[in-house]
Amino acid sequence: MKHQMLGLFAETAIHAGAGKSVGVIDLPIQREATTGWPCVFGSAVKGALRAKAESTDNGSWITEVFGPDTRNASDHAGALMVGDARLLLLPIRSLTTHFKWVCSPAVLQRMLADARRAGLPDLPEVSLPELGAEEALQAAADELVYLEEYRFNAKSHDLSSLITVLARFSDQPDFAAQLQKQLMVVNDNIFAHLASHATPVAPHIAIDNKSKTVKDGALWYEETLPAQTLLYTVLAANRSRKVGGENAEQMMAHTLSLFPQEAPYVQLGGNETVGMGWCRVTRVGGV
Repeated sequence: MKHQMLGLFAETAIHAGAGKSVGVIDLPIQREATTGWPCVFGSAVKGALRAKAESTDNGSWITEVFGPDTRNASDHAGALMVGDARLLLLPIRSLTTHFKWVCSPAVLQRMLADARRAGLPDLPEVSLPELGAEEALQAAADELVYLEEYRFNAKSHDLSSLITVLARFSDQPDFAAQLQKQLMVVNDNIFAHLASHATPVAPHIAIDNKSKTVKDGALWYEETLPAQTLLYTVLAANRSRKVGGENAEQMMAHTLSLFPQEAPYVQLGGNETVGMGWCRVTRVGGV
């Protein structure tokens, strides 16, 4: 089996819909059942990869990698397994600066566990002290930092090992330098609250073309993951289940060919026609 970890840096907002309303939000985003953290389910990520493959290549490998269509589903399964796109860094509005990338110890511990499963033993160990509800860590000097309506005593801490790890998840220029200025680590409970209540919710309307007024009942509220969110996913490839098919390394190579250096993008979730969901894909590593 061949593994590969991918960083997914959202260059536009993402709406991967949950399919049911929650409270006043008509179109909420997908979330993990246990933590409530935003995510993009593996089935949606796999569908996005297949859609890109079918739009850019007509190779017979598509059926081997992703499986045949539903009419021929009994022929064989696909060789590629795709995990959920999990949250790593959440951009949060700040009164202190333009925004902060926020994470927590639990988020980081899970990412490191996923990295080990994907065959990345070379990632440095990350050791963080226990944090109180109003405490946070950052690489910059001590200061009071405001995230949304909350005040934090942000203490200066050596986050060089953590920044080295996180910088591997995006190949955008000067990402490590940006993390040095904007990364904050907060308490797990505070992160859970921010992940639940600090995601953008925007009202939408539909206009009647003749009267130029809002159509009756055409007002809804839609939640998104903001641009600058950093997610990651883990891919695993078996050898082709088609008789006489290719090995696991070739299955993974076909998948990664979807992200050439000149266009390493995938579109996740809905609202593609209004520019949502575009993520820059970075190969973190794997075995």
